[in-house]
Amino acid sequence: MLEIIVLTIFIATIINIILTKFHIPTIIGYIVTGIFITYFLQLTHANNSKELHIIAEFGIVFLMFTIGLEFSIHHLSKMRKEVFVYGGLQVGISLLVFFFISYYLFDIDVKSSIIIGAALALSSTAIVLKLLNSNREINNEYGRRSLGILIFQDMMVIPILLMITIFSASDFSLGTLLLKTFLDAIILFIILWAFGKYILEPFFNEVVKSNSDEIFIGSILFLVMGASVLAHSLGFSYSLGAFIAGMIIAETHYKHQVEADLIPFRDLLLGIFFITVGMQIDFSVIREYLGTIIGLLVLLTVLKMGILYVLLRVVSSQRVALKTSLALFQLGEFGLVIFELANVEELVNPVISQVLIATIILSMIMTPFVLRNISFLASLILHTEENMDVEMRKEHDLRDHIIVLGYGRLGRKVCEKLEENGVKYIAIESNMHNVKEAQKSGQYVIFGNAGKRSILESVNISEASAIVIALDNSKKLHLVCNVLSKIVTKGKVIIKVNQFKEKDELLKEFPNYEIVVGTEQIAQGMVDSVLTCKIVE
Repeated sequence: MLEIIVLTIFIATIINIILTKFHIPTIIGYIVTGIFITYFLQLTHANNSKELHIIAEFGIVFLMFTIGLEFSIHHLSKMRKEVFVYGGLQVGISLLVFFFISYYLFDIDVKSSIIIGAALALSSTAIVLKLLNSNREINNEYGRRSLGILIFQDMMVIPILLMITIFSASDFSLGTLLLKTFLDAIILFIILWAFGKYILEPFFNEVVKSNSDEIFIGSILFLVMGASVLAHSLGFSYSLGAFIAGMIIAETHYKHQVEADLIPFRDLLLGIFFITVGMQIDFSVIREYLGTIIGLLVLLTVLKMGILYVLLRVVSSQRVALKTSLALFQLGEFGLVIFELANVEELVNPVISQVLIATIILSMIMTPFVLRNISFLASLILHTEENMDVEMRKEHDLRDHIIVLGYGRLGRKVCEKLEENGVKYIAIESNMHNVKEAQKSGQYVIFGNAGKRSILESVNISEASAIVIALDNSKKLHLVCNVLSKIVTKGKVIIKVNQFKEKDELLKEFPNYEIVVGTEQIAQGMVDSVLTCKIVE
């Protein structure tokens, strides 16, 4: 098993290094890795490795957790229209259309047709959200529509899996199964809600006091996996527990730092998931049914896009409706999970299942290329000029703002003076006491480590007009400057240091940065420099 994992990581690294030279997403590289180790190295036992599939499943678990972080209960209630109206209509209409095609056109039995319709109604959360985030389009109108629909689709995975259990169960009545599921769901929500309300915040407070990154990351992993195991022990998927845990943590002050620390684990485990996707491709079935697979791919893509476009055109512009349908045209990874479980329960013919799995994978492979060129495709289809969707940007999204790193005495004064001048800003602070005090007084301060690239990118640093560094720790100051130099290509960077010697050292490394020496009394001068920068721009 260990040899398989080492070899798989090595092959995935080499393949992705090659593919990234051609700007091909790593998702494709992972799928190609799965194909390579199964068919070229003949490691067929890798495909049957239970341990590898369990590890891969936790890629989806961590993805669902980070989705939960983005959707606190308050946030979810604000997006109830996108999630429950558009998402509910999309899943319901798509399920019915695909059911009728399966049952009447291909003469498949009722139970199998319902399962097929449900699986094909889902899109790829893993690919779409990863690309929307990396493309910085998650806050566009079409991004929010896509996100809301994907959230509902993910929530529907639980009843779909329950439906498979009901179809395959002969020992229990439908009423008994539904009652058991309802009671288990109540138990799960009560346990996680009580933990979140009475234990989670004090627990994190003690963890942060330790000043140990290892303990903080370990506590996150414990919460994610603990909630997942709890949900699974009650008969639900691991993903549901992780999603609920994410929503609960989103209500705390630690959301941003938790997300930043978890992203590396999520991306690595998602990579393993896509490797197992590649392993499931059966080329003998593809050769025999290639025409059917291509025909199905075209038919399902057109139908899915058509349903989404018509549904959203009522409430959105042509461009938003089209871009949303382009983003969600594919069939999703949960479809693979559903067909795998249906195969085990002998609810879907194995040949039909393989044809549909191949169709799903092909649509997933197409998705990164579509999403990376989505604006061009929308303009091409609508015959309109590219307008960068300026009118679709979220009104309060961070643009041309000031980022203040550090909220000590100097950082606080800088923020107060920025607020007095009506300048949009956001501060990042690693001391939770300072964060809570700032938020109580209505200041826009978040908890996080300013030395982490993911934290800086979460506040849209590439669109900031200036960055003010107000840190007293000399070692951390150099670390932050090194990170900034790799991601900031525009905007003014102003740094406060305590000694002229330190100023000279920094200027040698970062000659483009403005460095001032002094105490919190220099706050006004720094703010004046920032405002001048904004006026010039």
